[in-house]
Amino acid sequence: MKIFKVVLVVLTILVVAGMMAVPAQAQRWDKDTKVTFSQPVEIPGKILSPGSYRFRVHPLATARNVVQIWNEDGTQLITTVLCIYDYRLEPAGETVMEFHERPTGRPVALRAWFYPGHHYGHEFVYPKTRAVELAKETHEIVPAETVEPTEQTFATVPLVAVTPEAKEVPVAQAIETTPSREVAQQLPKTASSMPLIALCGLAAMGLAIGLRLAARRFS
Repeated sequence: MKIFKVVLVVLTILVVAGMMAVPAQAQRWDKDTKVTFSQPVEIPGKILSPGSYRFRVHPLATARNVVQIWNEDGTQLITTVLCIYDYRLEPAGETVMEFHERPTGRPVALRAWFYPGHHYGHEFVYPKTRAVELAKETHEIVPAETVEPTEQTFATVPLVAVTPEAKEVPVAQAIETTPSREVAQQLPKTASSMPLIALCGLAAMGLAIGLRLAARRFS
């Protein structure tokens, strides 16, 4: 009987631990990150004043990479912006914000946001007219929206890449939007572990019930 009780206790702990792991993972899916800027920063369609903001992956982001920018305490949505994926060989251990360098005296333009520990980040897509100007000023290729997106059209807005010579080329041709072979080999499996946790929990509960019935039978 003592053995059965010990096993039941251990199984109960495992089930509870599995149930606690699910909300812990759910809290991180949107990559909620507090960022503080000491100077004005340009983002697609806006200039952010110096201060703190929260960057989050859009809760409905599916086919497209969409990011929301909120005020510091997360109570006011400032803007929703379209992004493309940007990959790096080594993940950073902390939040990384990359910028397009601008002429002295003008706000830097936000290029990409990388979440700690991830090989991929979110490169911001600018309105085409602004992308042409940025590409010329910074001598960099800038992803651009061909039309202004809305909540209903984020998944379908055609994108292009604008070169410093103001030429429009396909995004996939000019920007590495998929991981290189080296990065792909290092990327962790992204499938959710929630089904496995649920299965383990059910198996543990079933085993616990079976042990309890056996204990009653032989007591």
